[in-house]
Amino acid sequence: MKIDDLISISQKFGSPIYVYDAALIKSQYKKLSDAFSAVENLHIKYAVKALSNINIIKILNSLGSGLDTVSLQEVLIGLEAGVKPNEIIYTPNGVSLDEIEQVVELGVQINIDNLDVLEQFGAQYPKVPVCIRINPHIMAGGNSKISVGHIDSKFGISIHQLPHLLRIVKNTKMNINGVHMHTGSDILDIDVFLQAAEILFDTAKSFSNLEFLDFGSGFKVPYGPNDNETNIKELGEKLSKRFNNFCLEYGKKLNLTFEPGKFLVSQAGYFLTTVNSVKQTTSTVFAQVNSGFNHFIRPMLYGSKHRIENLSNPSGRERFYTVVGYICETDTFASNAKISEISEGDILCFHNAGAYCFNMASNYNSRLRPAEVLWHNNTAKLIRKEETFKDLIKNQIIADLD
Repeated sequence: MKIDDLISISQKFGSPIYVYDAALIKSQYKKLSDAFSAVENLHIKYAVKALSNINIIKILNSLGSGLDTVSLQEVLIGLEAGVKPNEIIYTPNGVSLDEIEQVVELGVQINIDNLDVLEQFGAQYPKVPVCIRINPHIMAGGNSKISVGHIDSKFGISIHQLPHLLRIVKNTKMNINGVHMHTGSDILDIDVFLQAAEILFDTAKSFSNLEFLDFGSGFKVPYGPNDNETNIKELGEKLSKRFNNFCLEYGKKLNLTFEPGKFLVSQAGYFLTTVNSVKQTTSTVFAQVNSGFNHFIRPMLYGSKHRIENLSNPSGRERFYTVVGYICETDTFASNAKISEISEGDILCFHNAGAYCFNMASNYNSRLRPAEVLWHNNTAKLIRKEETFKDLIKNQIIADLD
């Protein structure tokens, strides 16, 4: 997208606002598909938790993507978007058996990561196909909060518990049709991914009726012009060869599944804010914008560094700014960041705002969540209205306190 397009959107729809470029989403999907073109049965399942707007799901589904979901509500959103139940995998963590049963009724692929739940489920639904999520005990990912395959993680069934797992399967006569893993997000080292893949292959040998192997995701995307990213092409070449060889060893062709979220939508997202004021202190110049961690929490929660661009003065003299929000707590988006000179009323753009940004927004400080716009075929389409005060209080009930 061009700067003029983003400024035009902010003028038409206001700010703060999220904008998503459909062409970039499609480009990322093709990049991943092309990297694994040597695999006959490649299944990409978009991780809905990254960005759950129905329009984004529809675009990806039109390209051939299924869905990776983690809650009943995400499953329902996917079905509402027109995704077929057999194209959806449901991988919950710590939910009740009742929720899993509700998803079973919808005809969605179940993925279980808890031995107790597996035993309960197998005893009641032995004929329902189930995928097993293993924990490979590998520390991977760009942040401890998004590293989910290590020994102390709450996710997955430990590979050391495989004998117990097999006893449950044998006793319940369950139908295990898939094995799954997800080590973390922002993985740069391909060898770490391949190491985890070998653990998945070894585990898969214990099951005779598999239909697919699910390698999760976790590919790192660049957050700036010189930032590192996962070499998807190299990973595709190495893992495709190993996967195809494993299928020969296993005796049948399996589906290879990935569950990318950030990889598909992160770079396609832009978060636009307006500068309320510029505040000079004894040592710092603050650019104060009309948003906060209620809308964009990643820098505060994960320490992520999003490039901030002054769309109103892109070629201006660069100065150092600490960009902060309007929340009544410390909500610093960036400290001493080099940005073209900022004035009150300027439009600032936060890059890589497509994944885990709007979906983590809240009404903290009783602020309203912003609108979302899709840039599709050089046209700005409103895909979510900005909340109103009525939205904020609509579920509150005035109790009789007399």
